[in-house]
Amino acid sequence: MLTRRGFAGVASCALCSITGFLATDASAQTPPATTPGVSRKILSRSDGPAAGYETLLVAIEIEAGVTIGRHTHPGIESAYILEGGFELPIEGLPTKMYKPGDGFVVPPGAPHAGNKNGDVKTKIVSTYIIEKGKPLASPA
Repeated sequence: MLTRRGFAGVASCALCSITGFLATDASAQTPPATTPGVSRKILSRSDGPAAGYETLLVAIEIEAGVTIGRHTHPGIESAYILEGGFELPIEGLPTKMYKPGDGFVVPPGAPHAGNKNGDVKTKIVSTYIIEKGKPLASPA
């Protein structure tokens, strides 16, 4: 379970990543989209917060009507909805509907998906703290 102090640490990592992305060429890296209608752009990538991990700040766009299949991440995802919204089933947690201004955290390795994003594009900014050398997402 993520405590307030733990969430503050993740949030401060996100802020550090935002301010650092201008000074890195990692902003030019774009991982291939695994789902048609979904784009991910890595804005920042840095080592840490611990040995064997890296922190990524990623801009995600989901076209209207697109459903994201169940997948996992090799670390924690902390996200903020900028535009649009969707229903997010996370295994072991109640399914919730998220809208602009909402944030959510997906625990490491927890299978989750994105459903019912409606008739507008959804834009999200996510911070991932993942094991280095592992793919950002894997099918679940």
